[in-house]
Amino acid sequence: MVYAIVRAGGRQEKVSVGDLVTLDRVPAEAGSTIELPAVMLVDGDKVTTGADDLAKVKVQAEVLENLRGKKIVIQKYKNKTGYKKRQGHRSELTRVKVTSIA
Repeated sequence: MVYAIVRAGGRQEKVSVGDLVTLDRVPAEAGSTIELPAVMLVDGDKVTTGADDLAKVKVQAEVLENLRGKKIVIQKYKNKTGYKKRQGHRSELTRVKVTSIA
């Protein structure tokens, strides 16, 4: 089984060929191909972690869609002072499909 640990959007994700991964927004249009930097590669029993070897590894992914995450509601309240604050947030996300690890 071949899989790679890639750095994407400030996090690390474990991916293999055919996986659908949701990342922080990537500046690419739907249908385009992006390359994700590998942190580690596992090919059966062989584990590659050296920077020189990982520079040769290419993890290609196809951008499927740009979307927005679930709404997060932030509420602050302090009793007896009349202080109330309400805020919301939705993350900008990109869904990609890993097409090759070479």
